[in-house]
Amino acid sequence: MKALFIFALALIASTAHAGCARTATGKVVCGNGDESASYNPNTGVARKSEVNSNGVRTYESSTGAEAKTKNGMGVYRAPSGKTCVKGRYNQGCN
Repeated sequence: MKALFIFALALIASTAHAGCARTATGKVVCGNGDESASYNPNTGVARKSEVNSNGVRTYESSTGAEAKTKNGMGVYRAPSGKTCVKGRYNQGCN
């Protein structure tokens, strides 16, 4: 089931972004050099990233983790519900 999900994610990611191609290493790279999806065969985790109109990059993994970053600051939410924040003057997890 996990392999099917990863295959579906790779298929969707490779067809959803115009101007993107798969490299010899299996990464999907777009015309602007932005990597939109990748798969790590060592861990079995697929990852997808997008940038919204405000410049916030959102990373989502097949494990359920999510991270949002901009200008070196960000928020990470683990599948277990743990949230970690890195701000300009502080960092930590709850």
